[in-house]
Amino acid sequence: MLRMILAAAALMAATMGAQAQQGWPNKPVKILVPTAAGGTADATARLFAQYVSKTLGQQFYVENRGGAGNTLGIESVVRSPADGYTLLLGAGTIAINHLIYKKLPYDVLRDLAPVTQMISLPNVLVVHPSQPMKTLADYIAAAKAAPGKIDYASAGVGSNLHMAMELLKFRTGIEVTHVPYKGVGPALQDTLADHVMSMVSNAASAKPQIDAGKLRALGVTSLKRSAALPDVPTFDEQGVKGYEVLNWFGLFAPAGTPKEIVDRLQAEAAAMMNDPKTREMLTGEGAEPVVSKPEVFAAFVRDEIKKWDEVGKAANIQPTE
Repeated sequence: MLRMILAAAALMAATMGAQAQQGWPNKPVKILVPTAAGGTADATARLFAQYVSKTLGQQFYVENRGGAGNTLGIESVVRSPADGYTLLLGAGTIAINHLIYKKLPYDVLRDLAPVTQMISLPNVLVVHPSQPMKTLADYIAAAKAAPGKIDYASAGVGSNLHMAMELLKFRTGIEVTHVPYKGVGPALQDTLADHVMSMVSNAASAKPQIDAGKLRALGVTSLKRSAALPDVPTFDEQGVKGYEVLNWFGLFAPAGTPKEIVDRLQAEAAAMMNDPKTREMLTGEGAEPVVSKPEVFAAFVRDEIKKWDEVGKAANIQPTE
C-alpha cells in the first residue's frame, strides 16, 4: 500500500500548480506521525505532505516519532505551539490508549483540535482453513458451545484488532481466549500456521492470504462491504447489528490552532481525497477515503472514546503502564 500511495502522490504533485499563499504557511510545516516509517499512517501523511506542499506553495514534511503506543509522538504535538506549523497524523488507537496507559501526558479531547478524518480500513475475522467455521454465526455458535476453547491472535493488548474482538465478545456474550503478539505480522504468521485458531486482521494485510485460500474470511467489521473483499459479508449483515470497528487515520492540530488554519487544512485534505485517482487507488487497496468537517471528526473521536470506554469496562481492561 505504501508504494502505491506514494506513487499517486508523485503523480498528483506533478499535475498541481503551486499557489502563492499570504500569511500562513510562511515556513515549513511538520506533520508528525507517531509510528515508525512504512505504515498506513506514514504513507497517508506523505501523500498529504506532497499534495499540500504544491497547493500552498510551502514545504510540508513528515517526521516519524514512534514509541509507547504512539503516545510519545502525540505528546510532542500537544506541547507544540498552536500556530499551524506542527500537525499530527493520528490513528484510531488515539481513542484507546487511555485504557492502556495509567498516566497519559495529554487529554485527546482537551489538547488536540481534530481537522479531518482521511482514511478508514475495515478489519476481517479470519480462521485457518482447517477450522470448521464457515460463517460468523458458526464462529459464535462454536464459542458459545465451548467457552474459552477458541483462541484468537491480535497485534497486542489494546490494539485495534484486540479491541475489535472485545467488542464482539461484549455484543454477543461469547468467551474466546486472547493470544497477544507484538504486531500484526507475527500474529498473522501464527494464524497461517494454525498455531492459533482465529484472528481479526486488517483487511489489507489478510487479503493476499484470503485470495490464496490460506485463510478463510468470516466477516468484515465495517458497516458496508469492503471493496477489496466484496464477497465477504459484514458482521452487521450476519446479525451483529450496528457492529463497526475501523482502522482510521486523521489529521489533528494542537488545541487552540486558529480556525482559519484548521479550515484551510481540512479543505486541502478534502480536495486530495476527492481526487478520482486517489479514490480509485485507495479503494483498490481496501481503504475508504473519508472527507469530514472538523466538527464532524471531533464528534466521531468523542464517540470512539465512549465506545471503547464501554468495551474496556466490560472487558475489565486495566492500565498497566
